[in-house]
Amino acid sequence: MAASAKKTPGREVISLDSLAQQKRDALPSPTTYSLFGVEFTMPAVKSLPMDIQERIGSLENGYGVMVECLGPDKVKEMVGAGYTLGDLEVIAVDWQKRNGVEPGESPASSDS
Repeated sequence: MAASAKKTPGREVISLDSLAQQKRDALPSPTTYSLFGVEFTMPAVKSLPMDIQERIGSLENGYGVMVECLGPDKVKEMVGAGYTLGDLEVIAVDWQKRNGVEPGESPASSDS
């Protein structure tokens, strides 16, 4: 469905509401993982709030993403289970792959 336009004297306002809702409706379901006895659910990458990059600096900040998505208590549980940076990379790569985002790519730049 195309964006709808509303004519106002002197300007045109394009509503993207319908297009944005279609994108949101097409997002993959959250993914539940289990690693070393810790179960956690990651949301769709493109469902993350727009200001997440301001809060964590970049989606390449895997630890920051985990804290934002799962909360500090779940991340402490992961650390307690002995998660390594390599484990964090395994999670990030799979999560991005399942969401159609290439590692290192901004979710806003990919088109699914």
